Amino acid sequence: MPCAILPIGAVEAHGPHLPLGTDNLLAERLARRLAERTDSFVLPTLPYGQVWSLQNFPGSINVSNEALVRMLYDIGESLVRQGFRIFVMLNGHLGNAVALKEAARLLYRDYPELKVYYFFYPGAKEAINEVRESPSSHSSYFHACELETSYMLYLAEEHVDMSRAISDPPEIGLEADCTPTPWETFTQTAVLGDATLAAKEKGERIIEATLAAMTAMIQEAKQRIHTGKEK
Repeated sequence: MPCAILPIGAVEAHGPHLPLGTDNLLAERLARRLAERTDSFVLPTLPYGQVWSLQNFPGSINVSNEALVRMLYDIGESLVRQGFRIFVMLNGHLGNAVALKEAARLLYRDYPELKVYYFFYPGAKEAINEVRESPSSHSSYFHACELETSYMLYLAEEHVDMSRAISDPPEIGLEADCTPTPWETFTQTAVLGDATLAAKEKGERIIEATLAAMTAMIQEAKQRIHTGKEK
């Protein structure tokens, strides 16, 4: 029951201390570690994503949800033909979530024999609560802040310039959850919090927790397929 992992990221502003390809680096390096633990195949990274919220920041490249869904569906369809039974879309960018879920639903409809996961740091909540020192700027968003910078320090430290890290927590009103809201309306830096509090040890604690959660799900899916309980 071969398992394929597709790292999916984006190209967008990540403040002065992180590269435009931060989401790609995180997804790719997380995918490699997950593959080692689950004996899975890592596909080449899909480097562009839906970055509507940050599309007006220099360096950001936006892809529509429709294009992303079509691409992911076609990849999944190809994997079925190659004999894969598990398709993991390992997401490094929250903005991709809607497209990943829609692609997974379409694949579920047309290829029910293919188990599809869309992962975005599952199982990380408890670890985040343990190590986080700064308050969250939003209930869902984290970006170039204490958390994401800590992830980078653990997975791709050579791409982080902590001498340029800043603290710039925005005020994000309730309306931002109820109407289209470009991020430049509440941040000029794309940093949603205090990046100066980031630490490699924090990143390790959170990343290892989410790796454990993803590994458990994949191994359980393999077992169900092996026993014929998931078809």
